[in-house]
Amino acid sequence: DHARRLPDIVKITAGSTPEAADLIDAVYSRVITAGTCKASSIKVAEAAKVIENIQRDVNIALINELAQLFKKLGLESREVLAAAGTKWNFHGYQPGLVGGHCIGVDPYYLTHKAQSIGFHPEMILAGRRINDGMANWVALDIIRAMLKHRIEISTAKILVLGLTFKENCPDIRNTKVVDLVRELEDMSGSVTVHDPFADPIEVKDEYGLELIQEM
Repeated sequence: DHARRLPDIVKITAGSTPEAADLIDAVYSRVITAGTCKASSIKVAEAAKVIENIQRDVNIALINELAQLFKKLGLESREVLAAAGTKWNFHGYQPGLVGGHCIGVDPYYLTHKAQSIGFHPEMILAGRRINDGMANWVALDIIRAMLKHRIEISTAKILVLGLTFKENCPDIRNTKVVDLVRELEDMSGSVTVHDPFADPIEVKDEYGLELIQEM
């Protein structure tokens, strides 16, 4: 985040003992100008971090579902969201693939814990189902657009620009673009991928995909 660097973000701290909690809070207080929030226990701190990501995951799932609905209604999602965003308290999420090492996995951590004590988290899992299904929905939307323009699917050459889980970073962990590529490979003739930020060797080792180096 270019706008918020490490010193600008309030850091939640905790420790296994009161003395450890005080020590770690003091250490972070020296570098975090925004301040710290010392939780009463490590469990509270961990729960706070997990639900921060789950909240974003569920909100994005809502927007993804609305994007699918708006498509069927013949409405442009960006226009609708921009109009809704004129209200001061509207949260400005955008539809898309949800991957990475935090938002896409933290819901499963809490779900696992919840189910271990006999609690079934309906909303958390509903959000995950929607977001996990977005690669398939986007692929089908691309294919529908190709058919509309009379492009032969079986011989089409599709270029995917970007592989990392978010823009302008080299992190390929749990990137859902790979799911999109797999879906398109199953539906069409040829799919190639280009991403100047991704390490071609890492991509090959992790996902078995060959990145093209030049456009």
